[in-house]
Amino acid sequence: MSVRNLSLPEHYFSKLDIMETEIAIKLAKDTFERELARYLELTRVSAPLFVQPETGLNDDLNGVERPVQFDILDLGSDVQIVHSLAKWKRLALARYGFAPGTGLYTDMNAIRRDEVLDNLHSVYVDQWDWEKVITREQRCAETLKDTVRQIMKALCKTQETLANQFSCLERYLPEQISFVTSQQLEDEYPALSPKAREDAAAKKYGAVFIMQIGGALKSGKPHDGRAPDYDDWSLNGDIIIWYPVLGRALELSSMGIRVDADALRRQLEISGHTERASMPFHKMLLEGRLPLTMGGGVGQSRICMAMLQKAHIGEVQASVWPEDMRDACEASGIHLL
Repeated sequence: MSVRNLSLPEHYFSKLDIMETEIAIKLAKDTFERELARYLELTRVSAPLFVQPETGLNDDLNGVERPVQFDILDLGSDVQIVHSLAKWKRLALARYGFAPGTGLYTDMNAIRRDEVLDNLHSVYVDQWDWEKVITREQRCAETLKDTVRQIMKALCKTQETLANQFSCLERYLPEQISFVTSQQLEDEYPALSPKAREDAAAKKYGAVFIMQIGGALKSGKPHDGRAPDYDDWSLNGDIIIWYPVLGRALELSSMGIRVDADALRRQLEISGHTERASMPFHKMLLEGRLPLTMGGGVGQSRICMAMLQKAHIGEVQASVWPEDMRDACEASGIHLL
């Protein structure tokens, strides 16, 4: 059976049964949460499921995705379920008074109704969303790279913990991660699409951080879309691993040093969204009332999928899927929760 957007690896079988899978999911989440907080010096805080659209706090992703929106009787207005907490976290750092070198993380749950559903993408999104305060001197590529290395250590520690608990799980993540810019990838693989370049880089390096995503490349097109008002497009990137179960790249995290006032003005102009400068969040940033920060999101289900070596994200999270996808998965030994 062939289903659009679905990859069915030959001879696939789950290394863990359903009860082992549920136990392993909790172990993976608990371990990574603890290690991420330890390596990055983060404190867990509560986070909203929805925000008011006029605040400008919702993540606009690629700028075309529709948020889930509903009205609240006592407000007399609508709210939006978050896509992520990229901007809310920065505001929280200012409100809570975090000092440079410290930060927060949240257990973020979101709905992305316009996702194209496949092995890696679900309408339901769960992330460890994190953000920390940095100094002006730390707004540089080396700070970004050092933080990526710390997250990689947390991932490897999680892999080790799972493999020690379940002997059938392989240790395949490399301890070291490589760094390459999106322009370097375009130069090296000019005939490939951006996603195909990611596959090539992930296969070459095992784990790679693709930097500088959002701005136009020499070809005139960006490597991928990024909202203009959280990451500085010159100081961001994605953590990507080579995933042998599917024989392709698997993105585990998107992160970056956030825009300062100059970067925000520049990126709003480039993207044609200068009207956002009047929104409360953006005004605070432009007036210097928000701290300089860096942050990102690490996919909880993506980590569980990678650590448990599953073929479909629906094997580690309960969501909804087209009937033909469910049927094709079941016929191939992929049991969706």
